[in-house]
Amino acid sequence: MVEVRPVPLRGGTAIGIEVELPRTRLVAVATERGYVMCGALDVDVFNTRLAERRVLAGRAFGVRSIADLLAAPLADVTDAARELGVTPGMTGQEALEHLL
Repeated sequence: MVEVRPVPLRGGTAIGIEVELPRTRLVAVATERGYVMCGALDVDVFNTRLAERRVLAGRAFGVRSIADLLAAPLADVTDAARELGVTPGMTGQEALEHLL
């Protein structure tokens, strides 16, 4: 099952996505500029092999829903996101509001 829904934030609206997969769930919330995602996001790949793309993203662990992702502290962020002021420890919501 795939659920897609708007996520109201201070300053705009993002899109939240939950994807049910066997024995796991992918969770992400995206703005037009970047996104935060569950632990499946490989920040290292974006910082090394795909650095030229300058992807604005962050990863949080232990989340099972959009609400969890918004409240969770980010464990890692891409170098491009860090340059915009998104840092590990910010909640998903705080990071998304930087990315609006």
